[in-house]
Amino acid sequence: MIERTLEHQDYLELADACLEQYASALEDFDPDEVDFFSADGVLTLEFADGARYILNRQAAALQMWFAAGSRAWHYNWSGEAWLDDRDGHELKACISRVLSEKLGRDVSL
Repeated sequence: MIERTLEHQDYLELADACLEQYASALEDFDPDEVDFFSADGVLTLEFADGARYILNRQAAALQMWFAAGSRAWHYNWSGEAWLDDRDGHELKACISRVLSEKLGRDVSL
């Protein structure tokens, strides 16, 4: 069930923790393979071929948004995880899958 009573400050704390979690996980990658930077609620992943994937907080919607190439997803906080607002998949699974596809190897975050 999607948490609809999320307070703005709680959302910001959850969103910032999410961004920090993925930034921390990306520190283990070779920067020639994927590099990243984080600023103002946006985590940008940059690849050797110039492609950029973006994970960012959307405070007005109380969501996390992830864009990879021509694809984009919106995630609501369920009380336990960030879940896609269309089919319910977890943000973690999506990021792991698209990174695996992009890098040509299994990535599990």
